Amino acid sequence: MSETPNKITAEIVAEHGLSEEEYQLVLEIMGREPNITELGIFSVMWSEHCSYKSSKKWLKTLPTEAPWVICGPGENAGIIDIGDGQAAIFKMESHNHPSYIEPYQGAATGVGGIMRDVFTMGARPIANLNALRFGRPDHPKTRHLVHGVVEGIGGYGNCMGVPTVGGECEFDKSYDGNILVNAMTVGLASTDKIFYSAAAGIGYPVVYVGSKTGRDGIHGATMASTEFTEATEDKRPTVQVGDPFTEKLLLEACLELMATDAIVAIQDMGAAGLTSSSFEMASNGGVGIDMNLDAVPQREENMTAYEMMLSESQERMLMVLHPGKEDMAREIFEKWELDFAIIGKLTEPDESGTGHMVLFHKGEKIADLPIDPLAAASPEYDRPWVPTPARETLKPSEVKAPDNLMAALKTMLGGANGSSRRWIWEQYDHMVMADTVQRPGGDAAVVRVHGTKKALAMSSDVTPRYVFADPVMGGRQAVAESWRNLTATGARPLAITDNMNFGNPQRPEIMGQFVGACEGIADACIALDFPVVSGNVSLYNETNGTGILPTPTIGGVGLLDDVSKTVGVGFGGEGQAIVIIGETAGHLGQSQYLMEIIGRDGLSADDGAPPNVDLALERKNGDFVRAEIISGAASACHDISSGGLLVALAEMAMASNMGATIEDLSGASTPIHAWAFGEDQARYIVTTSDPEEMLERAEKSGVYATLAGTVEGQELTIGTAHSISVAELKDVHENWMPDFMSHPEAH
Repeated sequence: MSETPNKITAEIVAEHGLSEEEYQLVLEIMGREPNITELGIFSVMWSEHCSYKSSKKWLKTLPTEAPWVICGPGENAGIIDIGDGQAAIFKMESHNHPSYIEPYQGAATGVGGIMRDVFTMGARPIANLNALRFGRPDHPKTRHLVHGVVEGIGGYGNCMGVPTVGGECEFDKSYDGNILVNAMTVGLASTDKIFYSAAAGIGYPVVYVGSKTGRDGIHGATMASTEFTEATEDKRPTVQVGDPFTEKLLLEACLELMATDAIVAIQDMGAAGLTSSSFEMASNGGVGIDMNLDAVPQREENMTAYEMMLSESQERMLMVLHPGKEDMAREIFEKWELDFAIIGKLTEPDESGTGHMVLFHKGEKIADLPIDPLAAASPEYDRPWVPTPARETLKPSEVKAPDNLMAALKTMLGGANGSSRRWIWEQYDHMVMADTVQRPGGDAAVVRVHGTKKALAMSSDVTPRYVFADPVMGGRQAVAESWRNLTATGARPLAITDNMNFGNPQRPEIMGQFVGACEGIADACIALDFPVVSGNVSLYNETNGTGILPTPTIGGVGLLDDVSKTVGVGFGGEGQAIVIIGETAGHLGQSQYLMEIIGRDGLSADDGAPPNVDLALERKNGDFVRAEIISGAASACHDISSGGLLVALAEMAMASNMGATIEDLSGASTPIHAWAFGEDQARYIVTTSDPEEMLERAEKSGVYATLAGTVEGQELTIGTAHSISVAELKDVHENWMPDFMSHPEAH
């Protein structure tokens, strides 16, 4: 074999991100020294981004099954049964490092990649969401990054004609040098037309479709598996370039071919491109592949085998076809003006049962690699970890009261993390396809299943400061809040996808955060019947040794059997009663009040523990609220989360342009600021025209419910001493983001 221009030195091995021990394992597997192409393939397949080598031990502890789960983790995306022969297919992925280096293309290709994960399984994407984390607003790069990321997300999704319907965006200094861009796509498919990645059929053709291969994105997966340093700006060449118009053609061509019986297996070319797609298909099917790289459509001249195998050029797919279907498939892709090339065939495993990837280039055999050791038997580490030290619970009396309750509310609603995100979502087309029922800005987006009365609800949630203070409780809370947000629309929560964003796993305290978060997520998923069906792990989110706040983003999906029964967050109507479901003890540890009004950062033990998450109580209260919505008894609903009761009431008032008069229900043990801004869990606010009957049903169900006030007027009034106009709140709430982004530095 050729392609051994240089001896593989220790420096070359290190440049490829492999440890000395890992390289020794490569030598054992190969029985010889690899050439540079083979080394490059090992390096991307064994990167953290592709192999999950630090995390898979703990990911295996997450619950992944339920009667409605058709396919859990391991495929391109998770699949749940939504009845009537239909399935929802969804996943969340990160594009963090690329988006920091090149915000527009990094975010755009993140959206493109996650959509391919969904439509490669036979689903038409119906909704996108995104969870964004940026550095502090006064950091010199933040405006530029926000502008580029939002433009990239909108540009790609809008061109694809897929609505961006929800998500979240927060600012914190821990993300100054390492932003997070987590993209989620939900698609719809028929349960009898779902496509998987396992290759089958010895001698069957392996086909490349989509865009040509260029030199963009080479080593993207490896870059995503390392910390940032001052040299990070030099990594622009490893950021892929996206073309949403080509992806739209690829979507339509794939769905057209999927309507026939031509496809055996299909896989998108995401991280590690042609390498990961071919190895995963072959490994899942227990076969080998002979691949002729001369047949790969190339955008640039004189590309080496190394470059072709590691390129992360976008808008490409790999598929195995039934023999005899090639011409029909070629016609479809050429009609859509896309490349179509037969680049290989499936081969028998060797005598030991191992399939081999054999690569040919310029008429020579230039690589021969055993497939399973790369794809399925990558290193698995049980990294040392230490639990996060427990914190004391802050008593309400230990947290200073504000001088003026409503002034504090105004500050929280008009700050970086409490203000409206309208400036962001108005740049996305959230109504295209005409099935968006609940738009961005509420608890969860609701999108009708086209041509039916069903709808899917979807949300994205995590409170990183909770996870930092107590990873187990923070992991529980992220899942519980996602479950509550779906419940608050009337939907039945069905499953989650997760995006586990953490720092360097080689630091025991960071690994401890990951282990704790997995434990909390598992606890909540089991208690709430809310399994994990897909996900992504993004580690090494650090710059010069400083890690981000642990951010395990939870993307939840739920089902409404009848979309006409859904409710929003805006008050239900003048004169209706306001009922609070759940008890308020005034938990202020790690609260938004503590951060925004008292000026703490949540990092010190003095900032207290996050609120306790009683999962049995979450289940009981949520099931009661959902039944009230579906029966028509509740006319509006909003879960109480960051900012507490008063912020939730203000959001309901602003959403409906109606005021409310609320009783002061605080007491000696719960002072008014703790009652107003405490972040106790398992709580909702609902409006109803028949509070007595609702309270009676709550009592029978063992649910704590309180009649709190009435929807009336144009002021939000608490007791006799605290009042503010809804218009004044709305003004400050809506203006922070546009004012921030209108600064010249944003562009």
